[in-house]
Amino acid sequence: MKSGSSLKDKLVTQALSEGFVSCRICRPWDVPQVPPRLEAFLQAGFHGQMGWMAERTHWRGDPTALWPEAQSVIMLAESYAPEHDPTEVLDYPDRAAISVYAQNKDYHDLVKKRLKRLARWLIAEAGGEVKVFVDTAPVPEKALGHAAGLGWQGKHTNLVSRDWGNWAFIGSIFTTLDLPADMAEVDHCGSCRACLDSCPTNAFPAPYQLDARRCISYLTIEHKGPVDEELRAKLGNRIYGCDDCLAACPWNKFAVAASDIRYAARDDFKAPSLAELAVLDDAAFRAKFSGSPIKRIGRDRFVRNVLYAIGNSGMASLRPVAQGLVEDPDPTVADAARWAVKQLS
Repeated sequence: MKSGSSLKDKLVTQALSEGFVSCRICRPWDVPQVPPRLEAFLQAGFHGQMGWMAERTHWRGDPTALWPEAQSVIMLAESYAPEHDPTEVLDYPDRAAISVYAQNKDYHDLVKKRLKRLARWLIAEAGGEVKVFVDTAPVPEKALGHAAGLGWQGKHTNLVSRDWGNWAFIGSIFTTLDLPADMAEVDHCGSCRACLDSCPTNAFPAPYQLDARRCISYLTIEHKGPVDEELRAKLGNRIYGCDDCLAACPWNKFAVAASDIRYAARDDFKAPSLAELAVLDDAAFRAKFSGSPIKRIGRDRFVRNVLYAIGNSGMASLRPVAQGLVEDPDPTVADAARWAVKQLS
């Protein structure tokens, strides 16, 4: 077997050739801060309807419990930095704002395939066993990324790097190989509050704390049923996710362009017409968003979001579109349609 440092150098080179922008290593036990932070988050009820976050907390808070044989965690970042200003569409009330990461193919599939290729290379090169994860298991990826030196968890709770900003997907390879670990990154947020002050719904009770129940990404993706009326107007024309806190980060001046063309925004996803999206039935919705992460929320929740955006548009020309859905079979869609009609009356 090759020496640890020699293997690590080759691993980093291979990871960069696969399209990752950074590759760092930590130990599974290098995240002692996770259990108390997770407990505080759950005790405050900040997870909202995401009951799965309260499950398997012994894994989520202690990666060694997930796979006791693992000796090293290879943390990888893959850029999806946008070519355009993602906040520009917020100025066009008849158009929909879709989060940058969802404007093309589902990143889970793309990143996992890249991780598996790198993992197979590692096995062929040095043996051992591996498991790969990308946002699909109870793995504290942001904390592990911080421990490995990919970046630090910023005040908006997302990972930030001085080398690539905060437009990146995070993946991990757990391995039984004992690889040299990197130093943890230190916090470089300083006194900056750009991400906190940019939030339309005041979802940050304090720096480094997120109340998901007020987060637009949570409300448009995870939240089932009607959204609280106090928050509907704050959604603006955001129908799937929100990029405001990410876009505000000044470290994005060092953002690295996405290496995979499949992260580039589809033309029909950059600023789609609210009127056209509102009338999608289930079959049309599935066809339009096939291969997209948007598909997983289903037609009803999606159209609910579109109707909130229509209600926020201030455009009387969109009132007939909302009116046509007041008798929708889904009660949440019908409620959103009635609310939109009322807002535009």
